[in-house]
Amino acid sequence: MLRLLAAASSLALAAGAQAQSAAPAQNAHQGHSMHATATTTATSAAHSYPVTRRGDVVDSSFGEKVPDPYRWLENDVRQDKEVAAWVEAQNKVTQQVLTALPGRAWFKERIGTLMNYERYGIPIKAGNHYFYGYNPGLLNQPQLFVREGLNGTPRLLIDPNTWAQDGATALSGYRPSNSGKLMTYEIQDGGTDWRIIRVKDVTTGKDLGDELRWAKYGGGVAWLGDEGFFYSRFPATGEKPDFQSLAFNQAVYYHKLGTPQSADVLVFSTPANKEYGHFISVSSDERWATITSSVGTDSRYEVHTIDLKAGSPAKGWKAKKLISGFENAWGLIDTVGNTAFFQTNKDAPKHRVVKMDMSAAKPTFTTVVAETDQPIDGASIVGDRLVLTYLKDATTRAAVYSLDGKPLKDIALGELGTAGGFSGKPGDPETFYSFTSFTRPATIYRFDIASGKTEVFAEPKMAFDPNAFEAKQVFYPSKDGTKIPMFIVRKKGQTGPAPTLLYGYGGFDVSLTPGFSAGRMAWLEAGGTYALANLRGGGEYGKAWHDAGRLANKQNVFDDFAWAGKYLKANGYTTPKGLSIQGGSNGGLLVGAVVNQHPDLIDAASPAVGVMDMLRFDQWTAGRYWVDDYGYPSKEEDWRRLRAYSPYHNIRADVDYPPVLVTTADTDDRVVPGHSFKYAAALQAADPGGAPHLIRIETRAGHGSGKPTDKIIEEGADVMAFLAHFTGLEVPPKP
Repeated sequence: MLRLLAAASSLALAAGAQAQSAAPAQNAHQGHSMHATATTTATSAAHSYPVTRRGDVVDSSFGEKVPDPYRWLENDVRQDKEVAAWVEAQNKVTQQVLTALPGRAWFKERIGTLMNYERYGIPIKAGNHYFYGYNPGLLNQPQLFVREGLNGTPRLLIDPNTWAQDGATALSGYRPSNSGKLMTYEIQDGGTDWRIIRVKDVTTGKDLGDELRWAKYGGGVAWLGDEGFFYSRFPATGEKPDFQSLAFNQAVYYHKLGTPQSADVLVFSTPANKEYGHFISVSSDERWATITSSVGTDSRYEVHTIDLKAGSPAKGWKAKKLISGFENAWGLIDTVGNTAFFQTNKDAPKHRVVKMDMSAAKPTFTTVVAETDQPIDGASIVGDRLVLTYLKDATTRAAVYSLDGKPLKDIALGELGTAGGFSGKPGDPETFYSFTSFTRPATIYRFDIASGKTEVFAEPKMAFDPNAFEAKQVFYPSKDGTKIPMFIVRKKGQTGPAPTLLYGYGGFDVSLTPGFSAGRMAWLEAGGTYALANLRGGGEYGKAWHDAGRLANKQNVFDDFAWAGKYLKANGYTTPKGLSIQGGSNGGLLVGAVVNQHPDLIDAASPAVGVMDMLRFDQWTAGRYWVDDYGYPSKEEDWRRLRAYSPYHNIRADVDYPPVLVTTADTDDRVVPGHSFKYAAALQAADPGGAPHLIRIETRAGHGSGKPTDKIIEEGADVMAFLAHFTGLEVPPKP
């Protein structure tokens, strides 16, 4: 599932029954007939929606009264029996419809087969140890392995599949110390954003007694030797985590191994500014610590530095402000001696690399690698080289530079795709990276810094022929004429129209790039077309592209998505009644808004874990961060814009909406499920006898991170079968 929150505080979330007797749709009339028949067939289920109580809540804002009849559905399903009963009743109706879909069993079997391949994580080197995740195929959670030396025998270090009977407790992250002798690892239960941090002895494989709580979105662990580490956490909320309230007062602590969490040393906090978030990193030589502070989702940071040799756990450390003002993005790459390298968008909207002397009384920054027309997407120091990744029309380009900025080598990546990784530290002989595309699962590569040679570290065997499909990129005009890039994937040689699945996100500086999905591949194998639109609001072309799709410009995102659908229909990619749309998180908002604004264009829709109440999104958990992209519901100018496109508030009773399958999880504590609950209830009430408007509510799955494989397969089968059925995509017959 695509991200709504980045690792710190910003919004970063993808996602053989008997075939229908009719032949595949080949013209507009036949495609329309199949859609109409499917809708009629499911109408009886739609009429049996559970009764949803309407409350009498009415908010008054800026002279306007806004009813909120389903306010009670915001209550936590864990504590409110009425909400829990509503969830159970909705799921019962939804499952009756989904299990009866003719393509559901085929999609389940095929997605399971397509996911049954070896999946390797990108190795992390610490000392002489190489750590990496591994899933042989259909394990609910990937395991963590370690090798002594690159070619050493793999040894199982952590198997999270033993942690919970339902497979919903995940290893969400890990961080080895520089020596590789110790490592922290983070436990995520039921998809929550809360984490539990524990410590393991790598040699023996045994846990130490340390256990830290109240970390969220990842603890941001940074080791200092093998004696302890820094991390970020929030104040305790009681015996159990709070899954709905806003999170304030994040602070940085130091934990000494073997001591209780209550003895941890407070390193940095801002009690006068409780909304600030703080994360710490330590340079590879463990000389300098850098604390990056944020106030929302925008890449606008303040930076403090700590000379770690000038303090100790007993005496504490003094943080020195390096950058103030929350005006620009600053990311420490690493330090070499006293020289620190940063990636920044200061005076460079598409980013540049700069360096400065950390020991100077008044630091000055000089450019190492200048801004180009391609945004810098990532940077690291490996050995004595800079490795940078760029975005070129939403695909990855990678290049190697000397530490003084001289270009040395481009890393050949091949087809339209996405590369990730390239981590390391000064002195390392190699770096590892993954490469994936729409039709190829991730292959892991090793890149030798000295020779510049690339070799395969791990390559999966696939249950399909990737050469049977092709991807291309088009640039279509949006409503205002802006050219928007869009990837289109289909079977090689396929020329006629076919039911099409269009995906989008459009927000929070998040870039959508090519990647493999078993559910999407099953859709393609069935003869469907897949399209991915790189809408404004994302980060594909730097700051200006992001700014063009947020705040007062948010409507551009919805227009970009709708005009992508118009392009697909006008240019013969999809059938006249064969356009389905999908998006998650901020993309769920996108789908909800576009269904409201263009119900005649969309033929089926699936908004996942969406932000659907734009007048109250800032009331829960991480929602307060999102004002950077959405604006403040408390400010009249922002409120009126939000009111105009809020999916929940713009459902009208006189509209025939297309079939909609809403998906969420009762334990999502990022975009709380009340958003989807209220939206689905309003849609059912507005159009009770029309196309089916269903909600699928997962248990112990959260916002998507850490979701077990069996739940991914089940949800994928449900969503794909629903969208296929209502757009006329027939699954292949049994062999």
